[in-house]
Amino acid sequence: MTDTPTTTAPPHAGPPAADDRLPGRARLALCVLCAAQFIIALDFSILNVALPVLGNDLGMDDGDLQWAVTAFALPSGGFLLLFGRVADLYGRLRIFTAGLVLFTLASVLATFAWDTAPFLAARALQGLGAAAVVPTGMSLLTTTFPEGPQRNRALGINGTLLSLGYTVGMLLSGVMTDRLGWRSTMALLAACGLLVTLAVPVLRPAARPEQRPRLDLPGAVTVTGGLLCVIYALSTAGQDGFGQADVIATLALGVLLLAAFVAIELRAPQPLVSLGMLRRATVAFGNLGGLATFSMMSSLIFLLTLYFQEQAGLSAFRTSLVFAVQGVVLAATGTAAPRIVGALGARTTLVAGLAVQGAFTAGLLLLSGHGDVPLAVGFLVLASVGHMCAVVSYGINATSGLPAHEQGLASGLVTSAQQLGITIGIPILGALAAGRAAHQERAGHDHAAAQLDGTLLGVGTDTTLVLLAALLIGLGLRRRTKTG
Repeated sequence: MTDTPTTTAPPHAGPPAADDRLPGRARLALCVLCAAQFIIALDFSILNVALPVLGNDLGMDDGDLQWAVTAFALPSGGFLLLFGRVADLYGRLRIFTAGLVLFTLASVLATFAWDTAPFLAARALQGLGAAAVVPTGMSLLTTTFPEGPQRNRALGINGTLLSLGYTVGMLLSGVMTDRLGWRSTMALLAACGLLVTLAVPVLRPAARPEQRPRLDLPGAVTVTGGLLCVIYALSTAGQDGFGQADVIATLALGVLLLAAFVAIELRAPQPLVSLGMLRRATVAFGNLGGLATFSMMSSLIFLLTLYFQEQAGLSAFRTSLVFAVQGVVLAATGTAAPRIVGALGARTTLVAGLAVQGAFTAGLLLLSGHGDVPLAVGFLVLASVGHMCAVVSYGINATSGLPAHEQGLASGLVTSAQQLGITIGIPILGALAAGRAAHQERAGHDHAAAQLDGTLLGVGTDTTLVLLAALLIGLGLRRRTKTG
């Protein structure tokens, strides 16, 4: 597949040279914006290994532990698009700052939570703050850096820190819980949030549009309600299975609300989301790549976390060290990825990255039991190389060739793809794996064999979806290239 230029400064116009160097103030702005995104990604995983300890401390039943994660995921994914448009109305920097303050205060509350209810309330407020920070931060980034090598580099650094944040969260979850207790993880988020908030003055407010857009209230209500229902249903299914009546009813309601949202947006004079933008192949297929790579890598990390501890017999601390190895590889690949994009083109890098991620995920189907930790680590690391290339290139694809006044909408789609990917992947594959394991145990298989079978089903599904996404994106962008 060959790439053809689509803008005057395409992201694949050659290896990054001197013009990708960032001015001093721009570097400071990038540090603040990327740090904010890193903290949000960190929060998605920093409790994963700590959940059993947290549950014992707060008196939560095993069946309720998922809410420590779901309470954060629901508002963080459900309110993304709404806050993206509210920021257009009242100022991106203002909403970005308010989101950081809310996130920091909520992290303090979570640190000192004395019971289940205040802890879950704090997690929900953290998610609400994240929903304000993520889309506004991405919009500030894409409007701060002009399209071309500078924005490619900024997006590459941002994408690296997003994936690294999720992985570092897995590492810190085990290390800090083992040494300092689970409350230290929330205290870390509070401290980081405070530091980033204090650094906000280095950012410059984005230029206000000449005409302030109107809030599409029917669209905001339907999309927020639809996303909340879908995320709730998928998160609940991860624990209870897809056959439960409340899961089916909530998922159906979510789908109906999202269908209503589409109908409203097609007729709205100032839509919350410009669906016409999705007619651009780079936007549509770029975001599909982001959704696929984030959802399937976060799911893979979740499945392997359980595999390492429950089947391979590793402690929480040693499991964290495994993900430290992955974090080093992600950081190294993220540093090199913008140059890979410069050499191959953003579209080719996206397809190739997904293909590599899927191919090495397939290698994990060889897992059998206690002696396979080196094999699992090796394939995870190699899959992470492809994942990081996909992360960097999907954002470039999805925001290139667009005028400045559409960058906010495009950034909202990019952030929605990554946040929804992190949110929905684990419940879907977690439910499949848990359901297969339960079925195998009912059929008379021993617990260890049943758990392994469930893990392999999740890995196989992960592989299939990533490779299918690579194929669809390759065909879609090739057709787009041939037609102009």
